[in-house]
Amino acid sequence: MHRNLPAVSKVKSIRLDHWEDSLVEFMQEKGNSAAKAIFEKCVPVFFYQPQQKDCVILKDQWIRAKYERREFTGENIYFQKVYSAELFEATLWKKGKDSKQFFKSTFLLSQKDFTLRYFIKEDVSSSSVIRPFSLQLYKHSSVDSGQIPLFLIFLNHLIKTKSKVPKAVINMKDLNAVFQPEKIGHATGLQISYVDDERSKNLFVYHEDGKVIVSFFNAIRATRLAYLLKKNPTLQEKDLKHQLTAHCLKEGYMEKTGPTQREPFKKRWFTLCSMNRKLLYFKSPLDATELGAVFIGTESHGYSVSETSSRNARGSRWHCGISLETPERQFVFMCEQEQEQSEWIMAFRKVISQPMTPEDYSNEANLRRGK
Repeated sequence: MHRNLPAVSKVKSIRLDHWEDSLVEFMQEKGNSAAKAIFEKCVPVFFYQPQQKDCVILKDQWIRAKYERREFTGENIYFQKVYSAELFEATLWKKGKDSKQFFKSTFLLSQKDFTLRYFIKEDVSSSSVIRPFSLQLYKHSSVDSGQIPLFLIFLNHLIKTKSKVPKAVINMKDLNAVFQPEKIGHATGLQISYVDDERSKNLFVYHEDGKVIVSFFNAIRATRLAYLLKKNPTLQEKDLKHQLTAHCLKEGYMEKTGPTQREPFKKRWFTLCSMNRKLLYFKSPLDATELGAVFIGTESHGYSVSETSSRNARGSRWHCGISLETPERQFVFMCEQEQEQSEWIMAFRKVISQPMTPEDYSNEANLRRGK
């Protein structure tokens, strides 16, 4: 990763490269701990720090934010003001609901009402003229945020509210954003999931500029953190960090049958999330709306998972079976390979072993009510 950023860092081999005395002294004086104390002095809780398994664009922008833009040294609070602005705007490419094509859409984050709105590009007449605290301004990091007239922000918002009705108004309560480059087919692909009328929906977006899409992602996290702080006034930011982004525990194709288990098996794309304890299924990975959802509680509440025989799997091409028992019914799934079967069973058991929270009980009741 660092080899691709010659303007930011140099990579030298301990054994193969020659080390000048000055470089050795420099490393002795400013090792990893000293450098971290400088370049990670003021990392906001909402800013995502990538792990080894994360995609390239998150790692790339983390390095650039640290060393190229020096966002966390405390020298300039401009960047944190941008992420946490009352209004944050970005124009992205969004996949059409019933199309494989991507269309330009403008997204508007608001910390005033904790929402994310999006408009098709033509709906936002102001986007090419007035973009305070937007990503265009963000690219000019030398601008002092105190010099930006506050009335421009409200003027920008006023013009937008006079445009057409947004395609969706998404509440931070049910919003989650994760990078999915392989699924979306773009290095900066971001999946935004939310709940609308008790059904999970997905938006798939990307931007050619990695800085733009990662900034938008961190602005979502900043807005969600502000929402959670208002909802939980007795908690601190660090206590809510784990709730800012929910990574799915397991994703992939399985075949499923109906409630009587006499129906033919159909191939579906499944997503399991441990944070909301839901197994969602779609016809394909890039579907906008779920076909169905299964809540997964604890063993003491009647939930369990095990391998099952494929002898009665009518119409199934796959033969590695999984039986998921719930208080209401038994679900039978088929995997193509034993490894997939094993991974799904492990993921189900991990969720089942987690204690349920008051919010989990509420989600379970809502899901049953919606059936």
